Amino acid sequence: MAHEIITLIAQYGLLLVFFNVLVEQAGVPVPAVPTMIVAGALAANGKLPVAGVVLAAVLACLISDLVWYWAGRRFGSGVMRTICRISLSPDSCVKQSELRFQRWRGRVLLIAKFVPGLSTVAPPLVGAMGLRLPSFLLLDGLGSLLWAGVAVGLGHAFAAQIDVVLAALASAGTVAFELLLVLLALYIAAKWWQRRRLLLALRMARITVDELNQSIADGQSPVVVDVRSQAARLLDSRIIPGALLADLEGVDRALAGISPDRELVIYCSCPNEVSAARAAKLLMAIGYRRVRPLLGGLDAWDAAGYTIDRLPVAAGSGADPLHMTV
Repeated sequence: MAHEIITLIAQYGLLLVFFNVLVEQAGVPVPAVPTMIVAGALAANGKLPVAGVVLAAVLACLISDLVWYWAGRRFGSGVMRTICRISLSPDSCVKQSELRFQRWRGRVLLIAKFVPGLSTVAPPLVGAMGLRLPSFLLLDGLGSLLWAGVAVGLGHAFAAQIDVVLAALASAGTVAFELLLVLLALYIAAKWWQRRRLLLALRMARITVDELNQSIADGQSPVVVDVRSQAARLLDSRIIPGALLADLEGVDRALAGISPDRELVIYCSCPNEVSAARAAKLLMAIGYRRVRPLLGGLDAWDAAGYTIDRLPVAAGSGADPLHMTV
């Protein structure tokens, strides 16, 4: 089986590179870098055109990323939440992307392909944030070219060593191919178990939106805390009235003046209230006794029809004028 696959790469290399990159950038956990490295090695031996391999990879990236970009422009933050619900790392895929976006803005596309989890999330994120299409095509094209060029270049530079590996795989036959499938399955299983352990570790009593609304109506005055990132608030300006704004990393400092006896309700807009549960764990560890994440987060509060305020657009906190729409 391994011999047949190597033959297919040599015969249909450009097409295989194109479809492998396309499905990987769409979010399917099928790594494309090994295919590009092998294609680079074959190009060094004159079996494939090196420029054609890079072009096929870049074209596949642009097609897949344009679809995600359009989805981000059309559906906004809902696209990122959907990605994270099906992601093997739902606790970090959007959060880390938002943090990098705060630092890099549209230029995050230059490095996105090199960061696991960021590659799929970055195009809809910058689309939702208002990156102009010409800027998106330029930055995403350059980032894709850099990513593909590095992978193909590695294959080209180490063609002799890769030939030895390919020969070993071919001689091993079906066993080598089955071993690769087992390793891929183990990787997916490990990520799933990591996700499950996280959710179990953050399991705690939630407060429902109805309970929170009743508590506010009864004059109990719980302290409501929004722990979304700045980028998330730029993307979605909704806020529960009276909520304190605090990044997850600085929530303890934001509540420094709040009595440990006060009731705290923490909310985010992430799947499974992961960020809210993390913040609640942190606050409980430093002495706050009445802390609960809001079940369903901001979306559940809005869906229930309760009052929603909008954050003002602060000067200087919005889009990068070089890359974003005005």
